[in-house]
Amino acid sequence: MRDALIGLGANLGDPAATLRAALADLARIPDSSLLRASSLYHSAPLDADGPDYCNAVVLMRSALVPRALLDALQRIEQAHGRLRPPGQHNAPRTLDLDLLWVDGVRSAQPELTLPHPRLHLRAFVLAPLAEVAPHWRLADGESALDAARRLCAQGQRVRRGAALRAGD
Repeated sequence: MRDALIGLGANLGDPAATLRAALADLARIPDSSLLRASSLYHSAPLDADGPDYCNAVVLMRSALVPRALLDALQRIEQAHGRLRPPGQHNAPRTLDLDLLWVDGVRSAQPELTLPHPRLHLRAFVLAPLAEVAPHWRLADGESALDAARRLCAQGQRVRRGAALRAGD
């Protein structure tokens, strides 16, 4: 069993409702358990256009190998209508589930890079991550909370919202 951090995001439809439904789906992944979920966080799109995003981070424990966990996440995305238009890397989306980190695993495969290669650049990920894993640190030793504060001071805006609970 390994701990894993998963980022959730959506900015189409009813993003908060989608993230709550996705949380319930995450709790049903075989050989895995949901340990903690952050509050919902709201932010403007970063390096993209479209409506504001609703984001969260969950801490899970899973016996699945990282690739199998990623496959489970992508099945959940597809069930929620996720499209991946060619050439539109940061397009608005109904649901985005990112495997951010898996304890003790480094991967540089094209289909799975761990830790997530842009994790340290995104306050909308680091702020909720700090809520579920307050002692977690970036590779350079900076805490997730300090990194989120630094990025917000540089202009990224993130606003904490309601608790994320499945089925609300």
